[in-house]
Amino acid sequence: MSLFGFVQAGGGSRRFGADKALVELRGKTLLARTVELVSSVCGETKIVAPLGKYPDAGATILADQWPGQGPLGGILTALKEMNERAGISPAHSYGLILSCDMPFLTQEWLAYLCDCAVKSTAEVVVPRSENGLEPLCACWRAEAASAIQAAFDGGVRKVTEAMKRLPMEVLDESAWKRFDTDGRLFWNMNTPEDYEVARKVFEERAGLADGRAGSFEAQDKQARPRQG
Repeated sequence: MSLFGFVQAGGGSRRFGADKALVELRGKTLLARTVELVSSVCGETKIVAPLGKYPDAGATILADQWPGQGPLGGILTALKEMNERAGISPAHSYGLILSCDMPFLTQEWLAYLCDCAVKSTAEVVVPRSENGLEPLCACWRAEAASAIQAAFDGGVRKVTEAMKRLPMEVLDESAWKRFDTDGRLFWNMNTPEDYEVARKVFEERAGLADGRAGSFEAQDKQARPRQG
């Protein structure tokens, strides 16, 4: 079994007004954070984006074979990359494919998602939230490439529509809720206002962590026996 990670970036970011992959949260770009997160689960991780767009990304760029055609083109690019790996059966090759604009995903949740995919007979395992399927946070089997290619060639561009062409396993709230402590697991950042919300949440979390660290340090000092 082989598990690969792919982060989709380089989209238009029209509602954001700038490349949201490059905005920073606590000193790290959104892209860097997502690559780091996916790498912690999958090991080898590539960024699906136009060549040359992110020279300092810290991960290999996999050229999107259908730039400007939306996330389904990026997903198909990743699936084809897995199929071209020598010596690896598509039936036993899996790809965790994420959008780079979901800052509240966790390592624990993604590890669970991948574990479900490896154990499943489906060709794609995807969570469903109150907003519907979350297709840009899914784990795909490499052999899904042919059906996705056929859908793409037939004019399909909506990821959820393409997913319906596959054996699919859906993880509902009972599967993922325990990983979602503050109701933001699948929240994505589309606008400058969203960025401000995310930035404040990250600052608040950092403040709480700093406060706990300071409290522990004070307790440790009080617990130490006096010398002399």
